[in-house]
Amino acid sequence: MNDDVVTTQADVPVSDELENSAVETPDLETQLAAAVSRADENYNKLLLAMADFENYKKRSERHNRDIAEHKRRDLLKSLLPVIDNLERALSYEGAESGPLREGVSQTLKGFEALLASQGVKPLSVKGTPFDPAFAEAIATQPSTDGDGLVLEEAQKGYTIGDELLRPAKVVVSKAE
Repeated sequence: MNDDVVTTQADVPVSDELENSAVETPDLETQLAAAVSRADENYNKLLLAMADFENYKKRSERHNRDIAEHKRRDLLKSLLPVIDNLERALSYEGAESGPLREGVSQTLKGFEALLASQGVKPLSVKGTPFDPAFAEAIATQPSTDGDGLVLEEAQKGYTIGDELLRPAKVVVSKAE
């Protein structure tokens, strides 16, 4: 037989066992405080993530609205040359009144109604002082009426709401 001493758990004093377990595991209050701290940290991270997501949704919605408004403005602006051509056709003096002229007139009225329903309004700058914010001068003409007045509109300008959609192309007076 072997003379080595074999100790069993029953041989270890109880006080040593308690000391070892106290060193190895923190008390319950410390564990609870650590768990509460982690939970608070995770909750704050969740709140930040939710706020970031809400901000992302708002930015995304605003971006989509801006794109849609830009496309709408482009579409409405692309209709303006059609209006110009219909007005030129009606202003042609050689055209006699008849079904064709009436059809062109009705088509023009339909386009004007469509634009008006979208907030597009024609600018009336003839006879007013030239304003480069609303009109583009394409020529000057000597006049006794004064300097810088809009004498003729070569092409109508349009606004959409309070913003300029297309500037008017005008002839401006120049003092003699």
